[in-house]
Amino acid sequence: MDAASCIACGACVAACKNASAMLFVSAKVSHLGILPQGKPEKDRRVVNMVKKMDAEGFGNCTVTGSCEAVCPKEISLDFIARMNREYGAAL
Repeated sequence: MDAASCIACGACVAACKNASAMLFVSAKVSHLGILPQGKPEKDRRVVNMVKKMDAEGFGNCTVTGSCEAVCPKEISLDFIARMNREYGAAL
């Protein structure tokens, strides 16, 4: 439940050279997908959240780690990898 501690402050997006919101989005996708109540919508949620992130013009993650370094809640890049796996499985 580490991802649930994300406060959506935007520090990760501001620090990223690509203006990527993947750390924030992955934290939300991960913690909502882990909860039993979130499982029925897990696939649809990850696809829709990534689609919306792309539509809003956020960049993709290039794993520089700047987002993780500035996150006040110490959200790990591991959640981006988890989101990518879930996204791939959902497609």
